[in-house]
Amino acid sequence: MNRPEDPPAHLRPVTIEISRFWTAEGALAVFELVDDLRDRILLLHGDQIRDLLKEQQGYAAPDPRVDTGGGEQSF
Repeated sequence: MNRPEDPPAHLRPVTIEISRFWTAEGALAVFELVDDLRDRILLLHGDQIRDLLKEQQGYAAPDPRVDTGGGEQSF
């Protein structure tokens, strides 16, 4: 039973434990899943996320995956 000062379940923090015993392949699979999730979130909410970063940090860190069309090529 919850104590009166406990927040409701949907407001409690979630702890994610990461196993120290994953195989390299398992760790890579999880890493790729998180990376794909990040990309999809940015596709849907990237502009809002960048605006919030501007507010919170005073500037927007450039996304290294976005081509800014600088025209310079490195060889």
